[in-house]
Amino acid sequence: MIRKTTNQREEEILRELARVGGSCRVSALARQLGVTNETIRRNVRTLEDRNIVRKVHGGVHLVEDILEPTLENRLTREVDAKTRIARAVAGTISDGDSLFLDIGSTTAYVALALQSHSNLFVATNSVFVAQTLATRNNNKVFMAGGELRSHDGGAFGAEAHDFIRRLNVRFAVFSVGAVNAEQGFLLHDMQEANLADLAMDRAQVRVVVADGEKLGKRAPITMQRQERIDLMFTDTPPSAAISAMLDDKEIELVVAEG
Repeated sequence: MIRKTTNQREEEILRELARVGGSCRVSALARQLGVTNETIRRNVRTLEDRNIVRKVHGGVHLVEDILEPTLENRLTREVDAKTRIARAVAGTISDGDSLFLDIGSTTAYVALALQSHSNLFVATNSVFVAQTLATRNNNKVFMAGGELRSHDGGAFGAEAHDFIRRLNVRFAVFSVGAVNAEQGFLLHDMQEANLADLAMDRAQVRVVVADGEKLGKRAPITMQRQERIDLMFTDTPPSAAISAMLDDKEIELVVAEG
């Protein structure tokens, strides 16, 4: 059973392992992250307990690829599925609606599907979303402040959190990294998880989007406050176990099949 990543150090270890190809010596991880070998070993033990990494003599390696590629790469994967999901989501949003869109690749496709809408009030922490919907059809687009991450153009941190706390929108749309029956909705990034937790409170309708590739998969961070989610859009009918999880959380399922 996968629990959320318990601290920022664990996430740094996972990202460094992914950067170097999935395997690394403990001493090299310690040097790269500027901590002691014992700090690495302690965090590796908790990750190994959740079957995310495996400790070998003098080193550690990922059990499987659980980290996301860059946004640019993700935009080229499952294009048809994400397009169908995005069109279905856009069909529930009317001209003049207010919404928050996060940094995910499926959410980016939602932004593309909304390009014919007008008079939208759009809040986002995604450069891609802002560029897609700004200066179009009398939309008002507001971008979170703070430093932009190089791998996805996302704004996070204290300034982004202050921005989110000031919102009161009708819809909030979140991409997730994985959906399974045991943990529900999961993410690959602690910053995204923290921001999503805040945004849950600032919308009337909370929407999760996930293509069929993510169903039954896992990711290291559990999305909190899942009981507040109202709708899940996907392109593939989920398993009975996932359907039961959605029913238990009273989340309406929309399958945008081809």
